[in-house]
Amino acid sequence: MNRNGGQTPRARQTRRRRGMFVLPSLFTAAGIGAGFFAILQTMDAMQAGADAAQRLDWAALAICLAIPFDALDGRIARMTNTASDFGRELDSLADAITFGVAPALLALVWGFHFLPDAVGQGLAHPITQVGAFVCFLYLLCGVSRLARFNISHDPQPQNPGRMDRKYFVGMPIPAAAGLVASSVHCFYGIPIPYWWLAILWIGLVGMAGFLMVSRWRFWSGKEINLARTQPFQLLMLMAIGIFILIRFSRGVLFLMALVYMFSGIWARAAYSWSRRRRQRAQMGSAERDGAAMPAESESAAE
Repeated sequence: MNRNGGQTPRARQTRRRRGMFVLPSLFTAAGIGAGFFAILQTMDAMQAGADAAQRLDWAALAICLAIPFDALDGRIARMTNTASDFGRELDSLADAITFGVAPALLALVWGFHFLPDAVGQGLAHPITQVGAFVCFLYLLCGVSRLARFNISHDPQPQNPGRMDRKYFVGMPIPAAAGLVASSVHCFYGIPIPYWWLAILWIGLVGMAGFLMVSRWRFWSGKEINLARTQPFQLLMLMAIGIFILIRFSRGVLFLMALVYMFSGIWARAAYSWSRRRRQRAQMGSAERDGAAMPAESESAAE
């Protein structure tokens, strides 16, 4: 402190620096709060009776709301140069809760808990058992995806894309959670009433789990630099995006989740097709070269 009792410029700068370190963690804490709220609403839906659909819808919305929080905490940490090991570990634990436990529980309750009231007990029980196991696999794949992301340094996908783009190796867990939550929100949280829809739900949740632990590429969007955008343009884009999400949130969120999921599947399929085409072209070229060599040796012998 200086002679007048106030803080020195260096002390103020130190306090400001500490406050900047806290800022990303606040967004992470908000994401944890959204995940905890989603878990509470999902558990309440099991005993809510007629209000079950509304509570499940709120749980789905809370998970969707946590996705921008998860994206912002990392961006803010990089922009303010306040990234730390503590922040990274806290972010991973938050993702395990908000995008692992909460969506797995939501998928289980929304897809299978109310089936005995809609179909026969003889068919509902095995479907519920299989569904519970698949939801557990989703959670296991999600935390495995987080663990692999934490220990990997510059991982490369099995199907690399453009060199000027950055990709996730495997579907990120917030996108998988968004797929589950947006599906529930798209149908107003009304639990699945038919056994064949429950089987389709098992396939979708299982696909989300598989894509998380796969080594397929998914676009990360990290090359987008919002700092270069003019403030007025950025404000307009955010206003338009918020209006669309509020007005058409059910269909838009579900469509966005499906497009992102199938973008990774399409990228893998396109890469496999192009690789097989290159291999056939190389084999054809080798066969033509092999057929030309005996002809050249015969002409040399003559």
